[in-house]
Amino acid sequence: MDELALAERLIAYDSSKEDGLRAAAEFVNGWLQARDVRVTSRTHEGLPLIIADAGPLEGPLVVLHGHLDVVPAFAPQFEPRIEGDRLIGRGAYDMKGALAALICALHDASLQDEVRVRLICVPDEESENVENRSTAVLVGEGIDADFAITGEPTDLHIGVQAKGVLALRLEVVGTAAHGSTPWLGDNAILKANDLYRRIETLPFSRQSSDLFDRPSVNLARVTGGDAFNKVPDRCLIDVDIRYLPGQDADQIIEQIERINDLTIVRKFHRVPAIVSRQDPCVLALRAAVSSVRAGEALAIGRDGASDAISFLEAGIPAVEFGPEGGGHHGPNEWVSISSLKCYRQALAVFIRDLPSYLGKSGAPSTLRAVEG
Repeated sequence: MDELALAERLIAYDSSKEDGLRAAAEFVNGWLQARDVRVTSRTHEGLPLIIADAGPLEGPLVVLHGHLDVVPAFAPQFEPRIEGDRLIGRGAYDMKGALAALICALHDASLQDEVRVRLICVPDEESENVENRSTAVLVGEGIDADFAITGEPTDLHIGVQAKGVLALRLEVVGTAAHGSTPWLGDNAILKANDLYRRIETLPFSRQSSDLFDRPSVNLARVTGGDAFNKVPDRCLIDVDIRYLPGQDADQIIEQIERINDLTIVRKFHRVPAIVSRQDPCVLALRAAVSSVRAGEALAIGRDGASDAISFLEAGIPAVEFGPEGGGHHGPNEWVSISSLKCYRQALAVFIRDLPSYLGKSGAPSTLRAVEG
């Protein structure tokens, strides 16, 4: 089974639901075991985790990281179809296409004896439970990896930065009145919309960096009103802020707190992801990509957050790197079939050539290029 056939099989599982997630994990587990790959199965919060190893028992360790879960979709989106070079279906781009190639790359790595390769396949990257992710738990238990690649969509470029996450639940208080006389009250829902528009214009929202045009601010959820015939006097809004590397989350919060009639009642914070573009593993990956496709692999910034931050916070260089495609989380999500092949080939070349970038002993060189 090649990466295309494997991707089609994975898309067919509705892994936005627990039953589909477990069935998909059982398939991956069986696929690996049938090819004599060393597999460890465990659970996190009742959901399946897959950890698989290939290559020697000693040497530099590269982690290939992927997730099986997808955002919800209609039933037809779990019926993969091919149109030209496009494989279409829920998760094709984010990230079952990449995961299929990562699984195949792990099997390819069993044929070499210099680099340890570990696949970590998690069930909760798309989960709203951002404070208890399985990847963070695994990394927190200790891992001696030299480098990690998470297969998020990057169009065969290398994501060396990602925005930080500042998720805020804000309370807006108005004045209740009878629904027939709204002019006697102060509608908290309408007021919340006005205050959100003010957040969009705060100084932090107008800044940029070398890899990002701007931060992003999204009104993700609105909850307000408790009776049909009453002017709502309370409203909660969830605001999703993705801020730039170099910005200070505390300063952003200070700017928001200066807005009258608005109170922060809950917040979640994840720092931006940054890895040096001159890291030896990044250079090795960049050269590998350039060797299998026309054009140069660019160092790019990613608007969305990913589990790569868990590796970075543990001191492990990590990047996002995935195939070409588009429409992730949308109705016609697709991945380029030809890019899946390039992606798998690039991973194989990267693993083959990595020791020469780290030093002949397999240990990191004592001389490293740094930025700044």
